[in-house]
Amino acid sequence: MTEVNVKSNQNQPLTVVIGCDTFPPDINGASRFAERLAGGLARHGNNVHVIAAAFDKNYGTFTEIIDGSPMTVHRIKSYKLPQHKTLRWIWPFNLESKTAKILREVKPDAVHIQSHLIMGRALVNSAKRQGIRVLATNHIMPENLIKYSVIIPRFLEKTAMKLAWADAGRILKKVDFVTTPTRRAAELLEAAAGVKDVLAISCGIDASKFANTTATSNAEPRVLFLGRLDYEKHIHNLLKAVAMLPKSLNTQVEIVGDGGERDYLQNLAIELGIAKNVKFLGHVTEKELPLAYERATVFAMPSIAELQSIASMEAMASGRPVVAADAMALPHLVHDGDNGYLFQPDDVVEFSDKLKRVLTASPEELERLSENSLHLIQAHDIERTITIFEGLYRGEGVDSATSDDNSEDYSRPIGLLTPALHNRVIALRERAQALRESAQEFRERVEERVEDARDEVRETLTELRDEAVERTKAVNSRVKKTAKKTAKKAQQAVSRATELLKGEDD
Repeated sequence: MTEVNVKSNQNQPLTVVIGCDTFPPDINGASRFAERLAGGLARHGNNVHVIAAAFDKNYGTFTEIIDGSPMTVHRIKSYKLPQHKTLRWIWPFNLESKTAKILREVKPDAVHIQSHLIMGRALVNSAKRQGIRVLATNHIMPENLIKYSVIIPRFLEKTAMKLAWADAGRILKKVDFVTTPTRRAAELLEAAAGVKDVLAISCGIDASKFANTTATSNAEPRVLFLGRLDYEKHIHNLLKAVAMLPKSLNTQVEIVGDGGERDYLQNLAIELGIAKNVKFLGHVTEKELPLAYERATVFAMPSIAELQSIASMEAMASGRPVVAADAMALPHLVHDGDNGYLFQPDDVVEFSDKLKRVLTASPEELERLSENSLHLIQAHDIERTITIFEGLYRGEGVDSATSDDNSEDYSRPIGLLTPALHNRVIALRERAQALRESAQEFRERVEERVEDARDEVRETLTELRDEAVERTKAVNSRVKKTAKKTAKKAQQAVSRATELLKGEDD
């Protein structure tokens, strides 16, 4: 990594370009992090530009509302990936010239790529040529991508993954700072890609968006999964685990999200005899999202390839226990026995047993698990994440460039919260709930104003249209009268000319 200069005025707003291979309306962890990072930076007064794939046939530069903040988004022409339900692909061969042109016009203090793939590598090359500081956050494991390759046979997948990690290393070694959401993910990146000094910075979360004062209850047991319905999420294990639960529990399952495995999972639910208990809700709105967590007794994350899991963090912010696979970064969020339970990946029997522990727990035990989730999520405050990245964009030192979830206290067993911590969690929960309600009221007022404005525009357009129609009718009437007069005069002129010609003949 290269030496970089520190921006002289620490209070001066920054101009930042965020480069994404996936960005809203895509729904996945990398996309959601980029969205919230961009929105948070904008709310801090920074000038934010995003370069991302167009999500339809419209491409160019637009002002878009991202996480509640207006910003400039440069949408690059893209094509739908035939083997994936939502992701799109940018033609790479002229992308570097396009990104270079945008950077020359924007003149950013820093470029922050969200992957080393097509957009990331074009921006790295463009930015380094122009002397711009570059950061990279890795959200990707090659294992997540190989599954969707139509050209790599299974027996070559391990070799392909090694080559993919080596390719990631070649790109990431060019940037000034490399970050990833957890220390475990950083260690994986350092070992697999050969990158040094990777910083562990949580994706962060605005807990107030998911806060509620509804107690976790198993009176009507409900398991929630939220995420892409793709193979590496191992949602089939969730359905199999639920099918093993006692029928007397009448456990309900809500699956939020969409992806290539949806048809398979729906058929599997039928085969397991639990189809009537499983609801596939597809994508939900931002307004409906917190309510899905609030309804749940427990959140389940059986994935084996999570570098952090924003959905699990949202469940914790909602005060819900989490049952997750003991794989990759999930143990960083789920402290076994404190705010939920871990099970060995693909061990469906253990998975079912851990779900049963929560679904049959006493109210006191559910409250303990819930409060511990709320306690742990405080270390993932998105304001801290944004502040860290602002420092890196300025080129400041990396001594304090880590989020609070990497402290010693975060990893210690909790058991039962002390009275002081209990009171703090309750106070934070109530304050966050008030903030959420206030934000909801504000959004509703804004929506009403927008709708009123739309109605006014519609009325004005209708009036203008009616006026235009009337004017057109009047103009047409005058034109017709003028045309008749002109035609009559022309006829008279022709008649006179005819008479004159006859006179000359005589």
